[in-house]
Amino acid sequence: MAVEGIDNFIETSEEKGWLLTYADLMTLLLVFFILLYSISSLNLEKFKHAIQSIQVSLGETSPRVGLMDLVNVPESKDQSFTIEDMTGLRAREQEMLESLNEVIADKNQSDNILVYAKDGKITIQIRGAVLFTSGSAKFNEIAIPILDEITSIIQSYPEYFTNIKGHTDDVPIKTVQFPSNWELSAVRATTVLKHLIAGGVNPHRLTATGYGELLPLVDNDSSENRAANRRVEFVLEKRD
Repeated sequence: MAVEGIDNFIETSEEKGWLLTYADLMTLLLVFFILLYSISSLNLEKFKHAIQSIQVSLGETSPRVGLMDLVNVPESKDQSFTIEDMTGLRAREQEMLESLNEVIADKNQSDNILVYAKDGKITIQIRGAVLFTSGSAKFNEIAIPILDEITSIIQSYPEYFTNIKGHTDDVPIKTVQFPSNWELSAVRATTVLKHLIAGGVNPHRLTATGYGELLPLVDNDSSENRAANRRVEFVLEKRD
């Protein structure tokens, strides 16, 4: 009889064993929906605190913020934020833009150098006359200090890869060194690349491309427009 009772107990336990799995599943779903609700109702400052709590679990020393602290957070006027804001990537990008604009102001080149961010890329656009003499790939005197500053900034942000792009206007060139604008733009881009490498930038982070007159900013219908199209661009982009 005792053996039969034990067998019945085991059978009953096996039949109800699914309840444990079901209970675990319900608990996980509850936690998941609480997390979704908390994210939908928190503001940016609270989310930063939550990120800090994750850092605590990785060995940081800031006070932790529990999950329930994120629930029923009073709404703020501005709850919009992005992944870049949460991870600090936006701040990093802004720092670089500010550093570059300081160089432009310091060198008094706001009319000749343009810096902007678009689609996750930072572009530094320099008019060709600032860097090179007409029809040449040799640097002007004013080019070296400007390139040294840009090199230092690029070197300070190793997460960015840089594509150096050379552009010309549509006026044909035909010399022994430069049979066409293709060669002129390519050699200019390569010359800038070599300067960055000499300044300490990892060559694996750099590429150089010549586009000739194929990608004008404006129509080549005036001397001013042609001057704008003669340019060198640094396109900085993060890569995995």
